[in-house]
Amino acid sequence: MDLKIAVLPGDGIGPEISEQGVAVMTAVCEKFGHNVSYEYAICGADAIDKVGDPFPEETFKTCMEADAVLFSAVGDPKFDNDPTAKVRPEQGLLAMRKKLGLFANIRPVETFDCLIHKSPLKDELVRGADFICIRELTGGMYFGEKYQDNDKAYDTNAYTRHEVERILEVAYKYAAQRRKHLTVVDKANVLASSRLWRQVAKEIAAKYPEIETDYMFVDNAAMRMIQDPKFFDVMVTENTFGDILTDEGSCITGSMGLLPSASTGEHTPVFEPIHGSWPQAKGKNIANPLAQILSVAMLFEYFNLKEEGALIRKAVNASLDANVRTPEIQVEGSAHYGTKEVGAWIVDYVKNN
Repeated sequence: MDLKIAVLPGDGIGPEISEQGVAVMTAVCEKFGHNVSYEYAICGADAIDKVGDPFPEETFKTCMEADAVLFSAVGDPKFDNDPTAKVRPEQGLLAMRKKLGLFANIRPVETFDCLIHKSPLKDELVRGADFICIRELTGGMYFGEKYQDNDKAYDTNAYTRHEVERILEVAYKYAAQRRKHLTVVDKANVLASSRLWRQVAKEIAAKYPEIETDYMFVDNAAMRMIQDPKFFDVMVTENTFGDILTDEGSCITGSMGLLPSASTGEHTPVFEPIHGSWPQAKGKNIANPLAQILSVAMLFEYFNLKEEGALIRKAVNASLDANVRTPEIQVEGSAHYGTKEVGAWIVDYVKNN
């Protein structure tokens, strides 16, 4: 298979973990006889500094011409600490999602047995937790009408029937492939937008009688994720709720540095770790590259290259079992491994297994 990949390293630790993701992808393609080419492009704070735009037209063109995008992270404290900044790195991420029509964000939440002790939850609660959060990505408050002056501000949480229908269809597709249980998360007791979500969800649920569908207010869902994370199989929700709940879900596994994601929709799909740019760690060779590497596994699986994705997952699990880990998840007293060393170990595993 021929693969043309747009690589967007971004900011902070992005370039360091991106390098490891590309190395693993190259090793897998060599092993399985695929031809892969890479086109690099700028985004985020890096792009603002260079051209004044966090998602330049040239980067958009590069993404559109690719089969997939391997993205890392954006964000920089100089923008976070300036409420008056007119252009921000995160605007580039929103622009990429909107311009590529990436309306579905898929975030698996899966525990690793050797890291259960890192979870803030008790072993018996979190062991075996395995669910997918599907977040609507191009509607809601993030893209609705906005206003701000010195005395008033608002963000409009607008959704159309079409937007709700298409994300629910994605959610049912995933539920059908898993344990056939879908939880629709909203706030229909308060918000009109959520009442539309629930109305449409009930209509679509009738088309999938083989799938158990339940409905949960977002506050209850947040509590249930802590009290009983194994309850969930597939969860679907709107943009803002999904942003919050997926970060909550990532923490119960013990480390945000282990979880990948995919954003799919109308044009080129994007694969990325769920964590941020962690600018404080930039250049220190301590960032965990596993979420980026697992994003590569999701990329292969998207193109139905399941054996390739499975080998990457096997390599990641082997690295954890061998205590080849970056500092935040390393076992006390074990050898030190940095970003580069973990990536190199996984590349070697791919080549030799």
